[in-house]
Amino acid sequence: MIRDYKLYHLSKYWFYIGLTAIFFASALLRFWGLGRFNALVFDEVYYAKFANNYLTGTDFFNAHPPLSQYIIAIAMWLGSHFPWDQQTMNGLAGSLRSTWSYRWLNALTGSFIPLVVAGIAYQLNRRRSYALIAALLAGADGLFLVESRYALNNVYLVILGLLGNLCWLIALRQSQSKRWTYLALSGAFLGASACIKWNGLWFLFGVYLLWGMAWLLQWRSHSKDKNSVGAGLVASGSKRDDSRKTRFDKLNPQQSTLKTPLVNLTQINIIQFLVNFALIPALTYSLLWIPHLIMNPQPGFWDAHYKILTFHEKIGSGPEVHPYCSKWYTWLIMFRPVAYFYQTAQSTREQVPAYPPLPKGYGQVIYDVHAMGNPILWWLSTSAILLLLLLLLQRLWSGMRGYFPPTTVNYISLYLGLNWLAQLLPWIGVSRCTFLYHYMGASVFSGLGLAWLIDRWLHREEESWQIAAITVISLILLAFVFWLPIYLGLPLSAEGHQLRMWFRSWI
Repeated sequence: MIRDYKLYHLSKYWFYIGLTAIFFASALLRFWGLGRFNALVFDEVYYAKFANNYLTGTDFFNAHPPLSQYIIAIAMWLGSHFPWDQQTMNGLAGSLRSTWSYRWLNALTGSFIPLVVAGIAYQLNRRRSYALIAALLAGADGLFLVESRYALNNVYLVILGLLGNLCWLIALRQSQSKRWTYLALSGAFLGASACIKWNGLWFLFGVYLLWGMAWLLQWRSHSKDKNSVGAGLVASGSKRDDSRKTRFDKLNPQQSTLKTPLVNLTQINIIQFLVNFALIPALTYSLLWIPHLIMNPQPGFWDAHYKILTFHEKIGSGPEVHPYCSKWYTWLIMFRPVAYFYQTAQSTREQVPAYPPLPKGYGQVIYDVHAMGNPILWWLSTSAILLLLLLLLQRLWSGMRGYFPPTTVNYISLYLGLNWLAQLLPWIGVSRCTFLYHYMGASVFSGLGLAWLIDRWLHREEESWQIAAITVISLILLAFVFWLPIYLGLPLSAEGHQLRMWFRSWI
């Protein structure tokens, strides 16, 4: 039977083999044909040019903090010292550069994201099966693949935010004497994420929400039950604890064992929290501006921030600003993906991009790089996180009345739900044009939610649940392969392209 092969008993050997395979598969897909499209694709027209400006000492204004452009500039500089893909050179960034030179570090960084996601999953409940499934789903996401293949900045924002989360979870497992190092690293990574784009602050917001909710629930628990303990939100293993466990917990007794570091959230006192998640992020963010201010002394630090803010406030929203603008609530169903590159040719032998491009309807072959997620993964992840949020709201309602069952189910739901909300809700107040890629941080936590549910299904005794889990994973992988041509910009016939555009809003 299927349960005889449970991933719960996955050995370290096969676990590391699996992670290694996912990493190399991710790297292969990101590096294969990386130099194709000898052009500046989508926002490479900004980031590659800005990075080159640092290398040439050219003054410029950037509507985002400078860290991602430093990284791309370093990649360009290193690329100029190695004979990488010298056949695809262009001067579109301001100097003669190969396309590899400004894309390779993005590809390498994106290859590591599934491993960081696996690290977070493993820290949440110490289950290798959950970590491996989480890495697999992260590697099967099309939007992250597309973003990793071009000189854009979102993969840096996400991986720094995730590294901050990983260090935060590791810190919670440490003794007080060893905790400071990981807390400081977490704060530094989170500050660096904000220095990619300001929405990197959403990762820091998630930490604030989680820590604040833990203290609130403990306060409510203590106000109702004087026997509650400080290490958790209510005494684990008590008769009251056992009697209040729900059917959802009892069906999965191994999940009710507290293996998560989140039980230690209230061991972080106010001094530790403010030093590591206010002072250190602020210092990191500010220090990372120094190279930019040395090369571009005007405007100064505060004036630059004012100009960035006013720039984004004036952008506006709607199709008249950009045809691919999308509202935050449409991201949950992936209503409006973004076409990063689109050109046609009469045959696969023609050079692409062609200047001038062929008239509309004249080409027989379509080259389309579509920044969209894996639809099956995306929709199932959204369903999973909404389900976990409903569960969490029910548990929090009980918690506000004085009881929050201290199970791994509850703590993981709390972590994933609050972080997902922290990534999504701030966009409600943003008036400027926003895009689907602004959901990338939130999609990591919804993907972790789906991976967690799949892992639970695999460990159920009923074979039907295990079959359902395997079916879901198979559908996600098949969907990834099906949409892979529009992630990589492979040549498609008009019929083949239309077959992958399921809705008019996707075009």
